[in-house]
Parts: sequence; structure tokens; C-alpha cells
Amino acid sequence: MFAQTHVPSLLSRAGTASALLAAVGGTMLAPGAVSEAHAQPVAAKALDVAASKKGAPYKYGASGPHRFDCSGLTLFSYKKAGKKLPRTAQQQYNRTRHIAASSRKQGDLVFFHSGSSVYHVGIYAGGGKMWHSPKSGQVVRLQRIWSKSVWYGRVG
Repeated sequence: MFAQTHVPSLLSRAGTASALLAAVGGTMLAPGAVSEAHAQPVAAKALDVAASKKGAPYKYGASGPHRFDCSGLTLFSYKKAGKKLPRTAQQQYNRTRHIAASSRKQGDLVFFHSGSSVYHVGIYAGGGKMWHSPKSGQVVRLQRIWSKSVWYGRVG
């Protein structure tokens, strides 16, 4: 994320301001411009929210802000990023755009299934890992995806 730099005395001399900012490594935003933090894609925001909940205890049926079950964490994370998801892992799978493992990106949802039934969900973090709320007695954490019985979904 880049810091917003205010240089009022130099704004009338754009060339001087640009040279100064380039020299100090700053970024100047025009009035009404969107900073990079606000332009961050929804999936990346949801991933950041999930990561920020590291250590939060699992609780069946909970969707935050301090306790989560698996689908409660994904619902909470995407809600904070500006997207609405249904409550359960199966409903979330039904609502996402299904994608191949080779197309997965950070922030996509990882759905664990047995046959055609989805029973667990997490948020893909890259490198074969995901953020999730595992089960009773455990906490939100980053973990390697342990099964090949997974599907991926992209929130639109």
C-alpha cells in the first residue's frame, strides 16, 4: 500500500512535485482518486479479513466477529469485503462460479466434498494452503489443503 503524500505548496508546479515525489518514493493522488487499498479486489480483501481472524475459536453456527465455523468465516470475510454469501458451505458452493484447480487464485473458496455433498469450506491463500476454521476445539488458521476431494469456487 502506498502512502498518500500532500505537498500543497508544490501542487501548482506539477513538474516539481512529480520530481520531488519520485525522489522520495511517494505517491500523489488527484482529488477523488481511489487509493490502492480501496481498489483492492474483493477476493483479496476477503482473504485479508480471514487472515486477520487467525486464532479465533471454532464455534458451530458462528459467523463472527470473534468465533466462527467454516462457512461462518467465509461469509464474514466476504461480507466485510462487500459481497454477500449464503450461510452454509453447500449453499456457498451452489452460489459460486465453479473453477478448475489450475485456475484457482488467492481468495477463491475451497470446498471439501464427499461425493456430491460439500462439508467444509475455506479461503484459498496460495501455495496449496487455505485459511479456515477447522472444527470444535481448534482455531482459525492457515493450513495446507490435505485432500484431493476439493472443488473451487469464485465469488462473483
